[in-house]
Formats: sequence, structure tokens, C-alpha cells
Amino acid sequence: MAKLPRAWQRMLSGRRLDLLDPTPMDIEIEDIAHGLAFVARWNGQTFGDFPYSVAEHSVLVERLFSSLNPSAPVKWQLAALLHDAPEYVIGDMISPVKAAVGPGYAELDDRLTAAIHLRFGLPASIPVSVKKQIKKADKVSAWLEATQIAGFSKEEADKFFGAPKDELPLPTQLEPRPPMAVKADFIKRFEELTR
Repeated sequence: MAKLPRAWQRMLSGRRLDLLDPTPMDIEIEDIAHGLAFVARWNGQTFGDFPYSVAEHSVLVERLFSSLNPSAPVKWQLAALLHDAPEYVIGDMISPVKAAVGPGYAELDDRLTAAIHLRFGLPASIPVSVKKQIKKADKVSAWLEATQIAGFSKEEADKFFGAPKDELPLPTQLEPRPPMAVKADFIKRFEELTR
């Protein structure tokens, strides 16, 4: 009988996360924050002295989600912060690569998302209406990133991500920062939302 390949990753916390069968008890926020702070958005193709990390993106998406949905319960703000959390172990694939990889990536992402949500008191699957609002904030973030640090023209960004609505207060300038500073901000926001 052939030996199965190792499907778990050791985290800095000491946890072993089984990527094929993740359990909430093997998930720690420090591992998520650390991993996301070192995963580059846009395959690292951004301006600045540091890559623009998924952790930085996640904090921005939560902020945009909360601005778009000022009466949203804290649990959905937390879901927005954690919307890309599985990428702490599976990385951030740009959309064209996800399409090429096929449904296997989405299934892995869904299993990890469910375990992460359960670990932090969220439902394994969040309501479609909330997902749509988080996706809306995610697209605004992608537009900002594309035009400010990833070299897209506004016309290109409008075409691929949709132009943000005028009533939304947007950051004037995104600035890729050192990973450990971004990790600290991600954890700080998580702690604010889970008090």
C-alpha cells in the first residue's frame, strides 16, 4: 500500500493543521496573522519597499465593509476581517490561476474557511447576503490596490473590479508596510472585534 503524502503543516504555534481535514482546535489567530502578513497580494507585483500583504488587504476590507454596512453586527465585521484567512496556509492565488486550477482550490478554501469560522464563533458558512457585502468591499479594495500600488489604470480597474461609489470614504494612499507591523494591526483589529 502506497504511503499517503503529508497533508499537514506545522504552525509557529506548534499546531499541526491538516489541510485536507482541518479542525477548529488546530487554528490560532497568531498563526493566521503571521501567515497573512507574509503572503503577497498581486503575486508581489506591487510598488513599494514591501509586498502588499493579504493581512493588510484583510484589514482594509473589514474597514470598507464596516463603512458600507455601519449597522452590521460585529460577527460579520469579523467575517470580513477573516474573509481571506485560509490564505495563511494556501497562499493567495490571483483569479486567473484559480480559474486554471479549477474546483479543487475552492473546495480546499471552503474547508479551511469553515474550520476558521467555527474556531472563532462564526457559522461555518455565512449568509449569502453577508458574503455579497464582503465581496463588494473586497472589490473596492482590489480597485484601490490595482490603481494605487499594482500599476493598473483607472479604466482597467473599473473594467475588472468596478468603480467604487462616490459616497464611500476611501483611503487616499495605500502604503505597503513591514510584515510584523501589519501582523500587529491584524491582531489588534481581531481583538477589538472579539472583546
